[in-house]
Amino acid sequence: MKKIMSVLLVAVVGAGSYLGYTIYEQSNSKHSSKPVSGIAMAAEKQPASHYKELKPENFTFNLIDARTGETIRTFQPVHFDDKSTYEDTIKHLASDLADKYDTPMENAKMDANGNLVGGHKRVVLKEKELVSRLKDLHIYSRNIQVPIEETEPNVTLETAKGINEVVIGSYKTGFNVHDTGRNRNVELSALAINNIILGPGDTFSYNETVGERTAARGYQPAHEIVNKELTMGIGGGICQTSSTLFNAIDLAGLEVVTRTNHSKQVGYVPKGRDATVSWGGPDFKFKNPRNYPVLIKTIMDKQNGSLTVEVRTAKRYTLS
Repeated sequence: MKKIMSVLLVAVVGAGSYLGYTIYEQSNSKHSSKPVSGIAMAAEKQPASHYKELKPENFTFNLIDARTGETIRTFQPVHFDDKSTYEDTIKHLASDLADKYDTPMENAKMDANGNLVGGHKRVVLKEKELVSRLKDLHIYSRNIQVPIEETEPNVTLETAKGINEVVIGSYKTGFNVHDTGRNRNVELSALAINNIILGPGDTFSYNETVGERTAARGYQPAHEIVNKELTMGIGGGICQTSSTLFNAIDLAGLEVVTRTNHSKQVGYVPKGRDATVSWGGPDFKFKNPRNYPVLIKTIMDKQNGSLTVEVRTAKRYTLS
């Protein structure tokens, strides 16, 4: 039995030595003029085909939702070696996923009973970061994390308690009581922003809060300014609401993020103190930089023709 084991051991060592020598010869054949055997030459050709098969374009990658760990899509980088085409492909992919997942923040409101209603987290897919990850693919790591970030509205029932008590900024504009279509648009947009609460660091978007201005939603044809010209359009007049809001939040010390002036001066605010908005176009955005929540309050006096926007907060926050 010992003799048999000895023979097998010798055979294994011999085979290992031969294979080791063959690999050594193969790896050094490019740097030496020494001829190699036909077996070694055949072995040398094999890795080229092998490595070709190991390119990223020959594999399918899983795009994983970083929040849940679930696969949201599979992806085969078929143009990986063509940098220009591949970059266009992955940018389109990232944009397509962003359209699917991105959700604007919906600020909470306070109802007549003092309860918080509505409110929705902001969801953002980081397109540039995803594109960067898709450029750096490795065949041995085929799960790609899709960076999706969520931000909750930063306000609670406890922090909003008494938020209606103190006015920290207020602005009033007037309108013609006989212009019924325009006044209806002002009223609808004012109702949309009424009782909105912004917690510390929360951002407000006029377009996202008011929504699209359509006839189906009750908006009326009225005069509006487009390219320095006065023309009729559905929702004309809503810029008076956004401009009144701008002046109120500015007086309250809130932070303007995005604001655009009209192409010509308007009559309801001083020059340069307006904020034009349009669906799919300019937006008015601002941020609450304070360490406490604030409330947006709108008061429309249709009989006397005035719109007032107030920024309010709890008395306890103004005492500190």
